[in-house]
Amino acid sequence: MAGKGEEQGQQRSRKPHGFFGTFTAFIASMPQKHIAGVGKLVGTLAYILDRRHRRIVKRNLQFTHPEWSRDRIQRLYKRVFQNMGVTVLEICQMMCFSREDILRKVRIRGKENLLNAMKSPKGIIMISAHLGNWEMAHLFISCYLQKPLLLVVRQIQPKVLNRWIHRLRSNFGNILVYKKRALPKMARTLLQGKTLGLLIDQGTKLSRGVEVTFFGRAANTTPAAALLARRYDSPVLPVFCIREADAGLTLIVEPPLTLKRTDDLGADLKVNTQIMTSAVEKAVRAYPEQWFWFHKRWKRHYPYLYPEDLARRQRRREKKRARLRKV
Repeated sequence: MAGKGEEQGQQRSRKPHGFFGTFTAFIASMPQKHIAGVGKLVGTLAYILDRRHRRIVKRNLQFTHPEWSRDRIQRLYKRVFQNMGVTVLEICQMMCFSREDILRKVRIRGKENLLNAMKSPKGIIMISAHLGNWEMAHLFISCYLQKPLLLVVRQIQPKVLNRWIHRLRSNFGNILVYKKRALPKMARTLLQGKTLGLLIDQGTKLSRGVEVTFFGRAANTTPAAALLARRYDSPVLPVFCIREADAGLTLIVEPPLTLKRTDDLGADLKVNTQIMTSAVEKAVRAYPEQWFWFHKRWKRHYPYLYPEDLARRQRRREKKRARLRKV
């Protein structure tokens, strides 16, 4: 049985205070259609001003869709920025949302897939992507099930933003663990029959990932979900929170993936990680303007796509080495 503190954490969010709290409360009070309109304006402004990320988005789209015309790509990458503007405002709203607010804001498609998976005594692995409003997905599920999730996350820079997003993600009792040394906690979660949430659409170091095909191009992806699913026989559910034409949010819960299991662990990890990556790609293809194309997803296999950013990183490294030599 949940303790009193955990139960309270599941019922309401911890609202921010001060100027930021006043700002988020104002945003939270806005109707969804106004959030969509203002968010698109914010995204359009970012599209005009942020040349660096505009360049990354454009190159990613050209790289993955060589058959698309120049006009089609330009229209889409502008919508990518607009969608991100809406998502940012929605995330500000969520800081002030109660459990009832979350449940009221999101529709669910594939409810039977989620409820059937909950019957598994071997825990659940939910895989998702930076698609639509990905931050809403795990909050909705924890509120809907009235059970906390273990979320595997990356640290964000700057630290003040990391603290803010950490507070949002841990609302309603959710537990966060950073990717480094997360595997033991992930394993314990599944052994206890609980739910684990991972975003698997971003890259990882060559030494820590397996090579898969994403949008027809080689990419590196963490095999953690495939490893845990094989070891503990836990069902793997693709889950995505997308934005509909009316600006409302819908949580899509796909049926559990059918994974391969043979005597060859290495082969199984590669095949099953590809199956999961293909599930993500299917969702992104359905809602391309809602994916986080700002990420340099193919930098480890195709570094020539991002020469300016690689040069920028090299300059930072050289400055750091120079500072260390002076010490």
